[in-house]
Amino acid sequence: MTSPTLACFILLLLSAIATTTTTTTVTAFTVDLIHRDSPLSPFYDPSTTRFDRLRDAFLRSIARATRFPRASTIPTIESTVIPSSGEYLMNVSIGTPPVEVLGIADTGSDLIWTQCKPCKQCFNQNPPLFDPAHSSTYKTLPCQSSSCSNLEDATCATATESSSGSDTCQYSYRYGDRSFTRGSLALETFTIGSTTGRRVSLPKIVFGCGHENGGTFDESGSGLIGLGGGPLSFISQLTKAVNGGKFSYCLVPTSAKSDVTSKISFGTAGIVYGAGEVSTPLVSKEPNTFYYLTLEAISVGEKKLLYKSQSHKAVAGSEGNIIIDSGTTLTLLPPGFHNDVVTALEAAINAERVSDPRGVLSLCFKSKKDDIGVPVITAHFGGGADVKLGPLNTFARVEDDLVCFTMIPSDDVAILGNLAQINFLVGYDLEERTVSFKSTDCTKHH
Repeated sequence: MTSPTLACFILLLLSAIATTTTTTTVTAFTVDLIHRDSPLSPFYDPSTTRFDRLRDAFLRSIARATRFPRASTIPTIESTVIPSSGEYLMNVSIGTPPVEVLGIADTGSDLIWTQCKPCKQCFNQNPPLFDPAHSSTYKTLPCQSSSCSNLEDATCATATESSSGSDTCQYSYRYGDRSFTRGSLALETFTIGSTTGRRVSLPKIVFGCGHENGGTFDESGSGLIGLGGGPLSFISQLTKAVNGGKFSYCLVPTSAKSDVTSKISFGTAGIVYGAGEVSTPLVSKEPNTFYYLTLEAISVGEKKLLYKSQSHKAVAGSEGNIIIDSGTTLTLLPPGFHNDVVTALEAAINAERVSDPRGVLSLCFKSKKDDIGVPVITAHFGGGADVKLGPLNTFARVEDDLVCFTMIPSDDVAILGNLAQINFLVGYDLEERTVSFKSTDCTKHH
């Protein structure tokens, strides 16, 4: 990778544009994750410096945090996500015969949708619009379906209102920046590629065929693919189609060569096991879109600091107090707790403390040396899962002579970001309700 940040990845599921699809039972498959700022990415801008791209990623982390729910409130899922912050693109094929569709893949929302013909209101997109009339496997869902009842905002279209000629579930999905999509909820076959070159066919995936869409969507995409934990997300639906309800990813260091890609695996290929693997419970909370863990403490070297909430009270036993998110770069902690960690790091690191000239990061040191003596930082999760974070996971060089701590204070929500997940095999088991970590050289993980 040429960029020094894991701010955004493009989940590149290379689609097969063909008239036939695989019909064998799928138990596992693995695909590539490509860094948003890699030369392989359609977002790559060679005119920006690696430091500029890193700063932009940090700012996206801060903006994204405001879209997650505060601990004291439970807003609707629709009000907590802004699609323009989507940190992945996902390339899939929809329908029979398959038509390529490019969508923002978002770990912070659930609904899968794409712009469809006939379009009453659409944003400009480079790929052609999906036309359900030309697919032999497209089928709208009735209002009485369980999928329709899983939507916050759905109505029933009559035969005269719906082009399908029968009662159809009409969805309406809004995002935090007033972007929106409205259309018909339907079933369709999704076809994706894998690292083995074999095409994988996933029949009867629930998605939204959007006839009215607008907001801050980029013309390189066609819609959005939700990777959250709710029942309509791509991950949850994949659980039914692929054995086990398991997925895992391995994020390569930013210093890796651009032809070395991160990987995400589904099904039995997504099981994390072996020496060094630790596991922590996945906490069920509302909204179920997000993946909640319990962070009990952080150790700086041998100094163990108990988790504190915003009120500065020790709440180490508070379940589900942090969200793990592969789409956020930085790790965000409650201000009082963050201050404890910073104070301990200041005492442990023998380097000149300076301010971040851009005011984004709270702990920076002036040094051109790669090794400034960062101690091992251990995140203690519930269930005895101790995850030892190295300097790569906790500090980043943001200028030639400036190294900064990549955990920041946030009143909104605590988030374990993707820099903290570099060189770990991170596995999600939605049946056992666990998240596992295993220290791994992700450049060699296949």
